[in-house]
Amino acid sequence: MKFARFISGGRFLTGQLQRGMLIDHAGEAHDPSQVTFRLPVDPPKVIALALNFNDHAGELGLTQPTEPALFWKPNTTLLPHRGSVIYPRGAEFMHYEVELAVIVGRDARRVKAKDAMDYVGGYTIGNDLVVRDYVTNTFRPPLRGKGWDTFGPLGPYYVTADEVSDPHDLTLRAFVNGELRQEGSTRDMIFSIPELIEHISRFMTLQKDDVILTGTPKGISHVHPGDVMRLEVQGLEALENDVVMETEDAEPIKGREDKEPVWDGR
Repeated sequence: MKFARFISGGRFLTGQLQRGMLIDHAGEAHDPSQVTFRLPVDPPKVIALALNFNDHAGELGLTQPTEPALFWKPNTTLLPHRGSVIYPRGAEFMHYEVELAVIVGRDARRVKAKDAMDYVGGYTIGNDLVVRDYVTNTFRPPLRGKGWDTFGPLGPYYVTADEVSDPHDLTLRAFVNGELRQEGSTRDMIFSIPELIEHISRFMTLQKDDVILTGTPKGISHVHPGDVMRLEVQGLEALENDVVMETEDAEPIKGREDKEPVWDGR
């Protein structure tokens, strides 16, 4: 099943995607093109993975890590489908990264790889945006490069795990202004989802609704204010966000939803 959280008619709702329409708890249909999408999930934390594709490491002139290279995406980076990504003033090279985002289905601690998929609740699409200028040492968490407000779009849907027969064989694509810029497959990930869950849960409790970003393939390129990014993961629909220039009077980002939807069918 595919669920979305959205605002329609002044109400904060959850709906299931059926035949191109979002059906809420009362059976009312909403046109996805006419609603305001919210985040598909409100994660306690977001853990991202660097250099999980050999070809991406190669285009950066780096070697693949011997164990998962993890870093945080602050919750203030989170942005829903069709939200505007803020381009930082003075940035020289800002780029998208299309990624399969794993949503943890229940709390996990010291999980073995053979059992790890039982802890996956579902999937969504992630865009791990970065200002490459500020990523100067891969052995330090790239918080300044990847932690800007709005640099973590997620969505549009929470796709339950049963909808995805093989998450390790999904096509990833990124378009900018309709031009295909990036293409790859999750089958080329260095560390699989079970390996990541085993590794992370060895030292940290993974909580329900945590998000794990699983890395990106080769194909990064500069985006500019005015550009529109469309990121696709096979079977998960498409995540779209435009880019706008940072202003001096930017409002603080809350980073988490300030209220709950009236119904959650999951």
